[in-house]
Amino acid sequence: MKTSLYQEFYKFSHKKITWVAPMLLLGYMALWIAYPMTRLMTMMTYDSSDAINLIVIIVGSTMFSMEFQNNTILTLIYKSSSKPTVYFNKFITIFVYDVLLHALSLAFTVVIALTIRPVAWMKVYRYNQPLIINMLSTTGIDVLTSVLIISLVFVISTMINSNAVVITASMAVVFFGEAISTDFMNLDSSLAYLFKWNPFNMTLLTLQYSNYPLYHETTLLTNLQISLGALAYMLTFLGVGYLIFRKKRF
Repeated sequence: MKTSLYQEFYKFSHKKITWVAPMLLLGYMALWIAYPMTRLMTMMTYDSSDAINLIVIIVGSTMFSMEFQNNTILTLIYKSSSKPTVYFNKFITIFVYDVLLHALSLAFTVVIALTIRPVAWMKVYRYNQPLIINMLSTTGIDVLTSVLIISLVFVISTMINSNAVVITASMAVVFFGEAISTDFMNLDSSLAYLFKWNPFNMTLLTLQYSNYPLYHETTLLTNLQISLGALAYMLTFLGVGYLIFRKKRF
């Protein structure tokens, strides 16, 4: 497994998008430097969440769909010890990449705070916590949110071989999740207690933590509830994706 995981990392590191995406992330974050609410932007690492989600959707979708389209998946399975190894090696690779993107966004935010937009790190901001704790907590929460999205991308990627369709479907879920979730909640107010646990609600985890009063009205869940829901759906999607991949005929 170590050999195949190394090969997966090696292959991933030689893709152009792997190195272009971080530069695009920094460029996107730079656009928010002039935004007047400095502490909020620092807490949200200059809205890096949206850019990272888009990156993991595009990069994650190619990990399966392009290999399906090019028929290289057969060679990969043949050289590997088993299908589970292939599947989870890809997940580990994109997960590590996701964590590195978040680390990069943290580093960039700190540089901005030390140079262009200084902030009082230890001053209490949200949740009666210092700003630096808010920022670190938001980053950790966003890792969970993005891993949930990765697991969803894996489900769609194992079902559909078209890279363009996978990207479009995944982006629709992520960026229209709030509207879709609201529609679910409005179907029947008497069932709101049940509908609030829909998976689209869980994609709002990072946004709710950053602005609880606004997004709690939409999700009707506490931060802890939505975090546990995101974790549960992440494990479910990851498992479903694996079952589809295991039974898929190539």
